Amino acid sequence: MRTEPILPLHYYHIYNRGVNRGPIYFSKENYHFFLDRLGKYFNFETARILAYCLMPSHFHLLVYPIIDDFGNKVMQPFSVSYTKAVNKQQKRTGPLFQGPYQSILIDKDKYILHLSRYIHLNPVSAGLVNQPEKWEFSSYRDFIGIRSGGIVGPNFIIEYFKDSSEYVDFVLSESESGADLPINLRID
Repeated sequence: MRTEPILPLHYYHIYNRGVNRGPIYFSKENYHFFLDRLGKYFNFETARILAYCLMPSHFHLLVYPIIDDFGNKVMQPFSVSYTKAVNKQQKRTGPLFQGPYQSILIDKDKYILHLSRYIHLNPVSAGLVNQPEKWEFSSYRDFIGIRSGGIVGPNFIIEYFKDSSEYVDFVLSESESGADLPINLRID
């Protein structure tokens, strides 16, 4: 159980991985069920999901919580719901995740943009695909307009760019210098 609270109306990178770095998704249906659970627990009354990526052994979320006690009211029941369903399906017992989820407060827009890029490049960095749009279990497709109606609200991030093609260039540049950021976010 986490003791550090997640404050409402702040941005967070929330992530967790499987026990012993093992899988947390055992089938394509598990990925879809995880996304379904996200949609249920991270709804417009509790939080906004700005970006996500589900990897075989872990997940990344860029989240803007809206309610107080987000950890107990959203993260805990979300994690328990997913773990119970997977344990039942896989005929396994015990924890699925290595421990409590991790969260990092993100307090600058520049870091939010870099985090969205990091999240979207995760499957490429891991060698699962050679282009981020080829990974089905990421919000990148929503960002670049080849899928809509998902659980994310990419507009906050896309608004920093002229259009989605500029965001694509930003993601694919992999530059950490900040030179590729829109002028209003550069930190000299």
